[in-house]
Amino acid sequence: MESFSTLIRTASHEAHREAESSSFMSDLLGGRLGVAAYARYTEQLWFVYEALESGAGRLAADPVAGPFVRPELFRLAALERDLAHLQGPAWREGLDALPATRAYADRIRECAERWPGGYVAHHYTRYLGDLSGGQVIRDRAERAWGLPKKGDGVRFYVFEDISNPAAFKRGYRELLDAIRADDLEKQRVAAECTRAFALNTAVFRALGEEFPLSA
Repeated sequence: MESFSTLIRTASHEAHREAESSSFMSDLLGGRLGVAAYARYTEQLWFVYEALESGAGRLAADPVAGPFVRPELFRLAALERDLAHLQGPAWREGLDALPATRAYADRIRECAERWPGGYVAHHYTRYLGDLSGGQVIRDRAERAWGLPKKGDGVRFYVFEDISNPAAFKRGYRELLDAIRADDLEKQRVAAECTRAFALNTAVFRALGEEFPLSA
């Protein structure tokens, strides 16, 4: 029988690929956009992680979501250091969520408040993605805009409290496989993973409209 971690990976594969192949992310990673686009993307991430982590404390004791609430994953403090570096000490005054980002953050908050299984879906798509593909973004950002290696500007991608990411991801998948949910709930969580990737893709699309490549 297929494990739950395999089920959600398979179910969201197409949506995941679509998110990864967005033109904005391709242009950003290809060095065709400036540091302002990277800073704007980082700013949108702040809204997403604020929604994820502001709800985490309330879910720490929840039998479904609780095992996934791991402080070593938290990214908000790192994002704030990055934004201070990229946009200056008054970065909070200019914080502005795109409508697509607001929709994404609102959905995370809704799940955190009403549906622990849905929260796990968003937790999985974000944090495991950051531990994996995020390292490519960090490397490109350091090289393209001369940001300090693993320093301010790219701290979001540096998980200082996770010494062995491969082992951590294995453990995380074991938590998924042991999730306290019946088959119907597992299907709902898998569908929410697909929705999470779609919400993320919508943010990329909006960023792409804001930072079109000049012809």
